[in-house]
Amino acid sequence: MTGRPTELTRRAALRFGAAASLAALAVPLAACGPGYDESADPLQPLLAAADADAAAARALAKGKDADTAGQLADARAAHAAALKSEVDRLNRPKPSSTAPPPAAAALSDLKERLATSRKQAEDLVAGLPRYRAGMVAAIAAGCAALQRIAPALGPGEDAPAAAAPSGAVPAEAVDPLQQALAAEHAAVWVYGLVGAFLPADFGDAEKGGVAEHTQRRDLLQTMLAAAGATPVAPEAAYNPKKPVTDTASAALVVATAEADCASAWLAVVNHTDDAGLRTTALHALVAASRRGTPWRSEAGEKPAAVAMPGQAS
Repeated sequence: MTGRPTELTRRAALRFGAAASLAALAVPLAACGPGYDESADPLQPLLAAADADAAAARALAKGKDADTAGQLADARAAHAAALKSEVDRLNRPKPSSTAPPPAAAALSDLKERLATSRKQAEDLVAGLPRYRAGMVAAIAAGCAALQRIAPALGPGEDAPAAAAPSGAVPAEAVDPLQQALAAEHAAVWVYGLVGAFLPADFGDAEKGGVAEHTQRRDLLQTMLAAAGATPVAPEAAYNPKKPVTDTASAALVVATAEADCASAWLAVVNHTDDAGLRTTALHALVAASRRGTPWRSEAGEKPAAVAMPGQAS
């Protein structure tokens, strides 16, 4: 009588295994059922362009523009990697294959391609889910920064002047906007600090930075007050991580302030679904990224253009 329970146990195990196998097979079928988006992934064109740009720039990285081409290749490869991870995660249908762009014989052949990728990314930010919007905003800002590393790639268009979005500030965006205001306060102070250490030919860049950050500071104060919040006040002084003693150290502290602004504005994109507010934040992120690039170059930082500004390194 001892064999009967064993036989029943084996049969039960076989039945359970068969049921589990059927359940596993049903998972992909369910994914194609109601709610599955069968349209092509809007990030796919960005991914294809980033891949093509990285390959083209890598092929140019042995000529006279080797350093610039290498920076471009690395940044666009980083964009492609971030995009591929997200595209693969959703696994939506691939769009119809298109002809690859023509080979680049010189760095200047990538100028228009970079500008197009920047605009495509910028146009997508307002309508994407939050977890995608921040990544694409950082890629747009990275393309905008790359336009400033060499005349052959740019200069590219500067971001529009600061403008308040229409409508009320969403409650979830108040804290990120306060952090952005704190970063803008610090940037205004930093530009005031470095004037004594910069040669006269930096005057326009210094004045432009002060004006831009002052405008965004004032905008944020108005927005937060209208939302019923008390705008954060500036510190009496800020403590740079390294002493400012010459042109290079002055450039580095400005670049750091711009990077802090980029991080704060990217956080705004990540914490709201409001299209108008995202656009305002995107413009500020792009502006900080573009201003920070020549300052990083002057300070000897490499790469001069951050691939995905605002993201934690």
